[in-house]
Amino acid sequence: MHVSRTFPAALILAAALAPASADEGMWTFNDFPADRVEKAYGFKPDQRWLDHVRLSSLRLARGCSGAFVSPQGLVQTNHHCARACIRQLSTPARDLSANGFYARELKDELKCPDVEVNQLVDISDVTERMNKATAGKEGAAFAEAKTAGQAAIARECSGGDDTVRCDVVTLYHGGIYNLYKYRRYQDVRLVFAPEEAIAFFGGDPDNFEFPRYDFDVSYLRVYRDGAPLDSSANYLRYAADDAKAGDVTFTSGHPGSTQRLDTVASLEFRRDVTLPRSLFLLSELRGILTEFSTKGPEQTRIARDPLFGSENSLKAFKGQFAALVDPAIIRSRAAAEQAVRAKVDADPALKAEYGAVWDSIRAALDHYRTIRERHVFVEDGAGFRSQLFGHAKNLVRYAAEAGKPDEARLKEFTNANFPIVRQSLLSNAPIYPELEKLTLTFSLTKLREALGPDDPLVKKVLGPKSPTQRAAELVDGSALANADLRKRLLDGGQSAIAASNDPMIALARAIDPDARAVRKDNDDNVDAPMAKYSGQIAQLMFKLYGTSTYPDATFTLRISYGAVVGFQQGGKTIEPMTVIGGVFERATGAEPFNLPHSWIAAQSRLNLQQPFNMVTTNDIIGGNSGSPLVNKAGEVIGLIFDGNRQSLGGGLGYDGTANRAIAVNVGALREALSKVYRAERIVDELTK
Repeated sequence: MHVSRTFPAALILAAALAPASADEGMWTFNDFPADRVEKAYGFKPDQRWLDHVRLSSLRLARGCSGAFVSPQGLVQTNHHCARACIRQLSTPARDLSANGFYARELKDELKCPDVEVNQLVDISDVTERMNKATAGKEGAAFAEAKTAGQAAIARECSGGDDTVRCDVVTLYHGGIYNLYKYRRYQDVRLVFAPEEAIAFFGGDPDNFEFPRYDFDVSYLRVYRDGAPLDSSANYLRYAADDAKAGDVTFTSGHPGSTQRLDTVASLEFRRDVTLPRSLFLLSELRGILTEFSTKGPEQTRIARDPLFGSENSLKAFKGQFAALVDPAIIRSRAAAEQAVRAKVDADPALKAEYGAVWDSIRAALDHYRTIRERHVFVEDGAGFRSQLFGHAKNLVRYAAEAGKPDEARLKEFTNANFPIVRQSLLSNAPIYPELEKLTLTFSLTKLREALGPDDPLVKKVLGPKSPTQRAAELVDGSALANADLRKRLLDGGQSAIAASNDPMIALARAIDPDARAVRKDNDDNVDAPMAKYSGQIAQLMFKLYGTSTYPDATFTLRISYGAVVGFQQGGKTIEPMTVIGGVFERATGAEPFNLPHSWIAAQSRLNLQQPFNMVTTNDIIGGNSGSPLVNKAGEVIGLIFDGNRQSLGGGLGYDGTANRAIAVNVGALREALSKVYRAERIVDELTK
């Protein structure tokens, strides 16, 4: 791995005058503060330790983390990270979510229709090249130069090899660009999944809470050329002993997105516009999915995954909103920002170069306010919640983009990025017409509300029909649920797309110019200036401050350190561990506190004092789900699956007194695999 230079910077505006404190930090592997860890915990990870953990860690490309845990490509992740695969492999007669799954032999492992796993093998610095590509450019020219530069670097990196994925990652809001090179694996098979009743025991009421009693684990296996991948060079062994209170812990995972470096204007926009509107929309969506689930067992089964997603996002956004409406956060960020601006105003050279950047960011956000509804509902898809339409949109766009030079394409259709889109297009995952009509009706209704019934695009989409009528017409008339048809359309290119009379294809063709127009407006007049001016703030902070900190999360591999420590809540001390016996005391027999029969039958065999779930001070956020929790020896001592309610504001900042990561204890993993599920094949593999 190429190690980039360490940049001295205190980029977080709320802490611009001080370094990261305590266990705070989602650190990149090429800028890990080993000396700080040694000072806090008496252990200094060396480069060999860091490289081993990095190469053993994995990204589930659609939004989670994982790790190799055996020499035969066995992957540990969360049940809720594998739930899409579990749902796609389920049928009315074989509900793997409700009943669980265990492949007793290798031949019984089931291929996931739509899972990609990435292993980070190299990091290199491409800041100078990206800065040269965008130097002196504004607006559309900046956006085009940035996209072209990223595509060219990624293409050179992958060399046209679809098993290699290369991403140019923007860090510190454009202050640094790193090239991340991954091995890409798309033959991923389900090995084990418990029943959802124990994987998500306590349901939404217990989500983001502690104490917890969840067995939130699934095991997948990576295959290459039809055989299990040889991962013997880098995998994380299961520790023989449980972690104890006070033990140092490390997480290696892929936190999704934080706003710890955002300006005041960006946080105010999130507080006043983005979060409130998202909360209203998700609340309504949860309501219709909940009502749909009451119609019968099959409706319950097929709505389970989208309902989980809406409830999880809703609770997370509520936590973020509560943090942002606390005036202390924005007040402290404003004070720090003003201190930096005062330094700039006092120096004529700095003022000439950086004096306008904060106002320019605010102006870009003001513009986004005028186009946000159209961008969210038309281009981002909130107005077209349908798997069938998603396939249609990708088919229409790929046909148009494939003939362009790679650097001129929309980013999702570049050579580097298209393999994961293609995997979804060719997937045989089931599509449920009844659910499609429900979500499409809802989203078309919201589209009409957002843009107005007289909007030309709304008229183009609905015509004289109601959202209910139009959704039924589109879903019933489309044949895109057939993966073979999608492959023919993909291979047929523009002529096949132009000739298709599928109503979903026709709709995607009709609104594509509108969607592209609002995307270009956003790219040129919002994203480009935000990237340019945020990058300039990063450069300024490099000049002004000499302490180092970590970049905002970007769904790229990060490592955090901490310890097994409880916390205070409501005047009470919350101990850092629960035990297996607690789940039987908490069970009521009614959802969401009902235990599956397998656990009830195994109660007498289980060690009820075995530590089950635990909390640590590791700094995590959404995307860290499935991250391994490891000890000083680089061994697995747990599996991250959640954070406590206090961590919901973690996107804005870290509070070491209260923010906690929640993990399944390694001893509980072994105990349940052996005594509840009799999964000795997995237990034996984990002990190698």
